[in-house]
Amino acid sequence: MRQILLAGNWKMHKTLAEVKAYFEVFLKGLEKIDLSGKEIMIAPPFTALAYSRKLTEGSPVKLGAQNACWEEKGAFTGEISPMMLKELGIEYVILGHSERRHIFGETDELVAKRVEGVFRLGLTPILCVGETLAERQNQKTLEVVKRQVEIGLKGIKELSQRDLVIAYEPVWAIGTGITATPEQAEEVHSFIRDSLLRLYGEEIANKIRILYGGSVTPENIASLINQPNIDGVLVGGASLDPEKFLKICSVTL
Repeated sequence: MRQILLAGNWKMHKTLAEVKAYFEVFLKGLEKIDLSGKEIMIAPPFTALAYSRKLTEGSPVKLGAQNACWEEKGAFTGEISPMMLKELGIEYVILGHSERRHIFGETDELVAKRVEGVFRLGLTPILCVGETLAERQNQKTLEVVKRQVEIGLKGIKELSQRDLVIAYEPVWAIGTGITATPEQAEEVHSFIRDSLLRLYGEEIANKIRILYGGSVTPENIASLINQPNIDGVLVGGASLDPEKFLKICSVTL
């Protein structure tokens, strides 16, 4: 059985003082939750990664970054190397998030370079894929997701001893309060699983976790992860409130 991954993406939020206050509440609350079969990850902004590592040391919380370059070092002003992240004890890197694609213009090909670079340097990529509202209305959801998955993973050939995570995030559901129904989400998750089967074979495809992201709340978490191919969630807004994220993490499996 795949371990459920409950991941929080703080995006461009929280000063160091706010990070300290958050973890004081969150870590205390986490002690009261049954974490059997669950993995907890939080992706703070870059400025808070080192401090968050210090605050969460010895806790069940794993840390992720919100992006990374494909190179170990070099003349890449404004980028962060996966090796720099690894040095901090970071395990996961979110890549290809819709905000990176649609606000900052990252293409499928650029996302693929980031995924390959992060994987090559020993971190676990969380590849985000998903369609816009117009693409869904024009019946292009599966076409778009297939393209993003296949291009995004073209640099990863061998997965037998390594981890990879996919996050399906319909763009029309991110930060809008609109959530894909469990049935809509499961349809795409099942399609992604089939795509992974074609790329890596059945054994590997069945090990890869596929998360859902897009207006996840304490109220809808259970209905989502009870679907057979939804292996957790990538939470935005609700992860900024420690009490709300604790409720999400306390979901009964």
